[in-house]
Amino acid sequence: MNYNANGDYFESVGDAAKDPGGNIGYHIGLFGKFGNDIYVRPELVYTRTTSDYDGADFKMGKLDVPVLVGLKVIGPLNVFAGPAFQYILDTQFDGITIEDVENDFSVGLNIGAVVNLGKLGIDLRYERGFSSNEARFINSNITDVPNSKLHTRPNQLILSLSLKL
Repeated sequence: MNYNANGDYFESVGDAAKDPGGNIGYHIGLFGKFGNDIYVRPELVYTRTTSDYDGADFKMGKLDVPVLVGLKVIGPLNVFAGPAFQYILDTQFDGITIEDVENDFSVGLNIGAVVNLGKLGIDLRYERGFSSNEARFINSNITDVPNSKLHTRPNQLILSLSLKL
């Protein structure tokens, strides 16, 4: 599960009180882990995000490839950070035509912590996109500007459950 805001994440958190489900999305994927106390954790994840803009939903599907470096802190607690490479697969905006996203490929940063309880892992992370990225939409009835822009740079709070196979 992820809570997403394209553009200004902290500004959108205030709007979450009005519509808590408005920016909720999901992700599914797999990862490897190489090392023990200090490790590298490459991931391959499909992410679907939703962002609310004046009552209209902007949906984006992307392929994420975080390459994380982790450190075992104490007991089952680990912290990690690393770059995340993103490729935008598709975008949809309710009732509005979207021109191509400026850059299909972008780079971000993941930072977070994971608690491993046997074969089950619970991880909470923050993802921040570095690359400025925009999509244009035309013939919009939600704005007075005929050719407006929408920020697609990800800012997410991500909660994950993992199962060790």
